[in-house]
Amino acid sequence: MHYPNNILKQPLKSISYGNRGMDLENLLNLSNLYYEEQNRAFIFKKPTPIGVVDVHYSPKGKIIDKAYFKAPSTLDYNGLYRGRYVEFEAKETKQKTSFPLSNIHPHQIKHMKRILEHAGIVFLVVLINQQVFLLDGQDFLDYIYQNERKSIPYSYFLEKGHIIKEKIDPPLDYLALVDQLYFGGTI
Repeated sequence: MHYPNNILKQPLKSISYGNRGMDLENLLNLSNLYYEEQNRAFIFKKPTPIGVVDVHYSPKGKIIDKAYFKAPSTLDYNGLYRGRYVEFEAKETKQKTSFPLSNIHPHQIKHMKRILEHAGIVFLVVLINQQVFLLDGQDFLDYIYQNERKSIPYSYFLEKGHIIKEKIDPPLDYLALVDQLYFGGTI
């Protein structure tokens, strides 16, 4: 395609996550920054609560030598969107056929259930087979309570999950799915 001043630009090829050099968390952080800059949503990565035991100083500043987790962390991200509380967990798996449930801890499952009881929006964002899925929190809970498997098969993500489209801005437009799933849009 020719642009002004006879500049030749090639159409963008399909982008794969494996070639981007960025992990899921980085893509979500960039997406959340974009949403914040657009004043669309305020969703942030929650820091893991740690207690510092020992530090030493270097020319670059303080370096933590020993630390411990103060409390179990809940989910990775939380914030506000369209007047509703939103919280979600982001996970990646290299397995092709399933997502191990050992990646989600019992206290996180309990936390998800509580958010749903208070009409919050909760979901998982899972990277599996080079596809990023949004899996509704209730669908996730239904699966774990109705099945004895120690993993969620990939087929369940294809059936109940929703593929998050990759874009330039934001890299992972998960709020488009949130609009459809929780605010009456169509999929």
